[in-house]
Amino acid sequence: MNRKRIGKTAATVAGCVLAGAALVGCGSSEVDDAVEEFESEMDSAADEVAGALLTGTETFTIGDHTVNISCSGDPEADGPTVLLLHGGGDDLTAMADFQEAISADSRACSYDRLGAGASDRPDGPQDYAAVGETLNGVIDTIGGGEPVVLVGHSMGGLIAGRYAPDHQDKVAGLVLLDATSPTAVGDMEERIPEDATGPSAELRAGTLAVFAGENHEQLVFTDGEVESAGDIPVRVIQHGVQYLAEASPEYGAGLEEDWTAGQNAWLALSSDSRLDTAEGSGHYIYVDAPDVALEAVQDVVSRA
Repeated sequence: MNRKRIGKTAATVAGCVLAGAALVGCGSSEVDDAVEEFESEMDSAADEVAGALLTGTETFTIGDHTVNISCSGDPEADGPTVLLLHGGGDDLTAMADFQEAISADSRACSYDRLGAGASDRPDGPQDYAAVGETLNGVIDTIGGGEPVVLVGHSMGGLIAGRYAPDHQDKVAGLVLLDATSPTAVGDMEERIPEDATGPSAELRAGTLAVFAGENHEQLVFTDGEVESAGDIPVRVIQHGVQYLAEASPEYGAGLEEDWTAGQNAWLALSSDSRLDTAEGSGHYIYVDAPDVALEAVQDVVSRA
């Protein structure tokens, strides 16, 4: 909350109103502009206070959009707030039970990204930077100025992994639950050939369409090297049930190899990173193996 700027704007408004516009050189348009700016800053400050204390689900204005945010647990709990990032095609309700479990010991929040759940639709195609701007606003709203632990599933894990290196002041730790590989686009293009037929061809076409932005969030996936977010604690959990092999009999084994390579690549996020496999779990680790996911979150929170 920028108290100095709000105070300066308030002083401008008060000076123009109390001393008289003519006496202090304030034109009527300047008064109107100052009042509008003051009201906007006060609304923003009120949103920050409400978000820092939020328990339940409310909508907040972040940038030019309305974003749906849910928080649970004790606002005064020790340790950083945990912020959950749902997978593509899901919304914050998908992780509600997992959020409740985390809330027993920590404050936990989640939000609908633009295009998901009760949040506004994006204005057009988004890249990682655009999605990160909304994430910035959410963290500022619920974090009380403190860094958070990001817990991302699938596409949410990809977003968390791309966000953390450039925002080390906002991220205290990471848990990636079967996060989409940082080289997912190239992996799919190379693993299943363009002339494939049958279910494999459908899998290739459908997946690449999603990566190209044909998803609710209109996020366009791009491959790249994993950058370092310093020495923050990072836990990477991958699925143990080989479900990709069933999706494509001809190329499934190779897709599983690519996925595992992607999980290993995420370890470059930190010098304090660890990869584990949830042996009995498919893609939704926080549903199939909630104890494994919860232990990873508790571990990172305790060390963040």
